[in-house]
Amino acid sequence: MSASLMQQDMVEQPAVLAALAGRREEVVESLAGPAPAGIVIVARGSSDHAGIFGRYLLEAATGLPVALAAPSLQNLYGVRPRVDGWLAVGISQSGRTPEIASVLESFGDAGARTVAVTNDPGSPLARSASVHVSLDAGEERAVPATKTFTAQLAAMALVAEALGPVPFGAGDWERLPGVVEELLADPAPAERAAVQLEGVDELACVGRGYLMCVALEAALKLREAAGVRAEGWSAADFRHGPLTVSGPGLPTLAVSAAGPAAADVAQLAEQLATAGGPVLRMSDDPNASLPFPSGLPEPLAAIPATVRAQQLALAVALRRGVDPDSPPGLAKITRTA
Repeated sequence: MSASLMQQDMVEQPAVLAALAGRREEVVESLAGPAPAGIVIVARGSSDHAGIFGRYLLEAATGLPVALAAPSLQNLYGVRPRVDGWLAVGISQSGRTPEIASVLESFGDAGARTVAVTNDPGSPLARSASVHVSLDAGEERAVPATKTFTAQLAAMALVAEALGPVPFGAGDWERLPGVVEELLADPAPAERAAVQLEGVDELACVGRGYLMCVALEAALKLREAAGVRAEGWSAADFRHGPLTVSGPGLPTLAVSAAGPAAADVAQLAEQLATAGGPVLRMSDDPNASLPFPSGLPEPLAAIPATVRAQQLALAVALRRGVDPDSPPGLAKITRTA
């Protein structure tokens, strides 16, 4: 079988990440400025998951609570923002989702310094922002976002680096593309996991801390590319209700990397396994069902973990005879307003 467009996009990720890492100083310098009074992020879809990742990074780097904007409040309910002196970050792969561009522009009009994280320098979102952090990922041909999403994660890590102390540095950025290349050369764990998910229609994906966004994105990719009814959860939130529907009929994908959140995710996975539920572990532990290379600081480990999740979604789709490139009812640009 010839490679799908999704697979072709995925293979380009090491080069995209290397290019972004090579622009590290340029991006950090472009974001230099006074400390913000507050921070708000606006995004939808996969980009919203990058926004959640960014919230963790930016809160840790600045000590400021970071808000995730509710675009409907402005576009449908007419609420006017009060964000003078804030930093507002709009995240969109295309930069052409009308509500993201309009909300970021309104933040700018209300006194915020605005940053656009997009793959299109000519897009409305990029043109409206004070600073544009370009992903430079090239055309993404499949509908499910892969290389643009991991580039967004890297871009948000660079934004955090511009705002305050972060637990990663030049050596980690140099290593990252090679880690992803190594992972892409080893799809076997994802293919084995796809066999384990044969006939599975529902799946819970759980993670916490910097890797919660990976659980959310893994669930979205499994829905988009493979048609699995997957839901992503914080491992903490999963205990507040969804735990009641776990058991033999609901497999779980537990995502973690070495760091403060790993023990909590492992404890939940063990609890679910003891209750009879099939559990796939995605971790930098080499004994995990879906291992990814270790050694990166926890925030940057979200990038190879995401690539492993992409491999899983692709393997499940191909095993089921589903076209992962063009999910029914979806388009590359979703024009919500």
